[in-house]
Amino acid sequence: MTHEPIPAVATPTAEHHREPFGIGESEPRISWKTTAPAGWTQQAYQIEITRTDGTHRTDWVVSEDSVLVGWPLRPLESRERSGIRVRVLGADGTASHWSQALRLETGLLEPADWTARAISPQWPEQPDGERRPPLLRKDFRSGAEVERARLYVTAHGLYEIEINGRRVGDHALAPGWTSYDHRLRYQTHDVTEHLRAGDNTVGAWLADGWYRGRLGFHGGHANLYGDRLALIAQLEIVHRDGTRTTISTDTSWRAAHGPIVSSGLLDGETYDARDERPGWSSPGFDDSGWSPVDIVTRDPATLVAPTGPPVRCTEEITPARVTTLDADRLLVDFGQNLVGRVRITMTGPAGHTVVVRHAEVLQDGELCVRPLREAISTDRYVLRGTDAETWEPRFTIHGFRYAEITGWRGGDPHTHITARVHHTDMARTGWFECSNEQVNRLHQNVVWSLRGNFVDLPTDCPQRDERLGWTGDIQVFAPTAAFLYDCHGMLASWLRDVAVEQHADGTVPWYVPAIPGGPQWTPARPGAGWGDVVTLTPWALYQDSGDTGLLAAQYDSARRWVDLITELADPSGLWNHGYQLGDWLDPSAPPEDPGAGRTDRHLIATAYYAWSARHVAWIAGVLGLDKDRATYEELAHRVRQAFIDAYVLPSGLMTSDTQTAYAIALQFDLLPGPASRTTAGDRLAELVASGGHTIQTGFIGTPPVTAALSATHHVDTAYTLLLQQECPSWLYALKHNATTIWERWDSMLPDGTVNPGEMTSFNHYALGAVAQWLHTTVAGLAAASPGYRDIVFRPRPGGGITWAGAAHESPYGRVAIQWEMHASGIEVHTTVPTGTNARIEWPDGGVTSLATGTTTTWRPERHTERPPLPTRPD
Repeated sequence: MTHEPIPAVATPTAEHHREPFGIGESEPRISWKTTAPAGWTQQAYQIEITRTDGTHRTDWVVSEDSVLVGWPLRPLESRERSGIRVRVLGADGTASHWSQALRLETGLLEPADWTARAISPQWPEQPDGERRPPLLRKDFRSGAEVERARLYVTAHGLYEIEINGRRVGDHALAPGWTSYDHRLRYQTHDVTEHLRAGDNTVGAWLADGWYRGRLGFHGGHANLYGDRLALIAQLEIVHRDGTRTTISTDTSWRAAHGPIVSSGLLDGETYDARDERPGWSSPGFDDSGWSPVDIVTRDPATLVAPTGPPVRCTEEITPARVTTLDADRLLVDFGQNLVGRVRITMTGPAGHTVVVRHAEVLQDGELCVRPLREAISTDRYVLRGTDAETWEPRFTIHGFRYAEITGWRGGDPHTHITARVHHTDMARTGWFECSNEQVNRLHQNVVWSLRGNFVDLPTDCPQRDERLGWTGDIQVFAPTAAFLYDCHGMLASWLRDVAVEQHADGTVPWYVPAIPGGPQWTPARPGAGWGDVVTLTPWALYQDSGDTGLLAAQYDSARRWVDLITELADPSGLWNHGYQLGDWLDPSAPPEDPGAGRTDRHLIATAYYAWSARHVAWIAGVLGLDKDRATYEELAHRVRQAFIDAYVLPSGLMTSDTQTAYAIALQFDLLPGPASRTTAGDRLAELVASGGHTIQTGFIGTPPVTAALSATHHVDTAYTLLLQQECPSWLYALKHNATTIWERWDSMLPDGTVNPGEMTSFNHYALGAVAQWLHTTVAGLAAASPGYRDIVFRPRPGGGITWAGAAHESPYGRVAIQWEMHASGIEVHTTVPTGTNARIEWPDGGVTSLATGTTTTWRPERHTERPPLPTRPD
């Protein structure tokens, strides 16, 4: 007798947490993935939750849903632990076994849960002078054996915690950068194994970080959130005899200076090992000479749990090449432009100083630090003079490929020098590969730029005196980011900061958290493409995840932005006045004016106005806000018509006869009908060809240009543009050994010298948004409905690429495609997860429906009339 395979349910997940420990949601939504035979469909599910008051099971819930399913019981309480299991029932009556249990624990959900106060060293400091970071410590006694212990901790500044001489956790740059006046994240750590019955000690390192360190360009600004570092720590111990002990930061703690002399995110860190205090975070240390602490103000209502993972070291890279420049000066090439820190192991006499400087590129065989502007990016270590000493900075971070090390006294630099890569520890969810190795390298460069700029928030660049959460960059890159990594929790947190820092009139800052930026950026002015982050980025994340909760959380922010533009715009619907950045870094723009591109800035502004109004209507529709949906649909239609009347000529050409104008008009559905789309697509292809198939677009025009070409049956032109190697082009940078995406198309000039412009970064992800076209068109993998409930495989071979593939870990499981061209046709291998529907849309217009599971489909070479153009962008 044969038996049908039983469906299997993977361990469920909660919200977008990679590690659901210390979470801030009292009613977390639950998701699960099922593996089942082809054709199997879920008819019902059952959730079992084990809580402190026992085990609870829901009745069978008749539903096909398995993504972000609502919490079925009463809300969780602070500190509550639970185990969550799921099983499913198929339409054929086949039930799965119970899944493995998800272990989940809440943090402190209410302000009243906090007894800890923010404490700061009592000694006087000069707010404008150099201030040495402190150590803080507290001895305490645990009278009974420990059953479990939790540490809830955050800081004004950056912190690391030690208990009984051992570091707690592996987070870097904690608690991260949020809009501190409104939201300060805390972290939860299981410290059970750190404690013992009897004497114990907790100690903390503090440093300036984003809180009071120098930030921003034009010399930067310090003390933006306050001029005193502070620690907030609450250690809660449950003993085996049932008693409880809480150790909180208060005035009983003590403070002293430690071996960190100075530390800044832009400037680097100086550490004098001669000033180390052995045993300072262990019992028995004499702190009688340490200073008292003060209480400083922090409203516990502003303390929030993380929604995404922390920053961690995720990889270590050894030198690719080491060159001796002179007696004790080494030039280390790690072979990859990365973000992180250098760890060194060396020996030498007490007082000897080793200096580590960082840069992304070389000029004339030396570090080229001019692109760093006023970021010093220099670390110094003063040896204690013992045997081999290993050191890595704690509270700084650099963007670099090259390190110059002066005063080297170590052994073999290939084994004693390591680059440690740091970024938000998101799960990788997307992959791409094809037969063209240069395109593969381009895609890898996009991934590395994402990693380097997703360090707690989405920054523009990680190396110079800026490193800010620019709204325009992530607005164009969000679809790519959401495919490659599970960045939903991280970006959800950042979008909340965008909402709280949005001005009362609806203006969205150019970057968030907002800091002073000179007259061009402060105070913020409404800017198309940048402010639209509040409408377009939540929608992009929703398309990948199906998360309606994110849309609900950001809806008011999105609506207020569009309402502001409605007040600013001409009564006809044109946004035709005011300051705009336009198609930023159009290669034709002069270096001193990156916004002076070829495309009318107000054409771009009106296009984004129409596109954002349409998105607010779509979001309102998803949320069931029918009155709002109708209002914003009418607004989007009115603005679209105003755009057509003002910028589309009777011939079908546009008043700005540029690649950017046609690309955004096509992708934003701003043309009157199919005939005008054909005209626009043909003209776009002509412009690309007449430009020698080099890039003629900036931050706004580049992301949609290849998609607009392929959507209007100019796939070959799009491939030729992609594969161009002369400047400006995507592949030009590879000729100069680029390992990340550049800010400017010519950040390095053809002669190998660095662009003389003040604004020159070699690690900027915005122009890497083309990777989404690689995923959706070259490989041909896309979501046909939010969350990949419906999947479309739409490969469009070209450019001499003989095979390509992509995979994405969707909310329902792994989605994948690989196609290969043969003389007689195309062979396509697909993987479709349980709970989804999928189809292949072939280049000749044919459609093949797919069952779940892994399938191989063959399509003979066929030639047909090209199908009609869609009236909406893909």
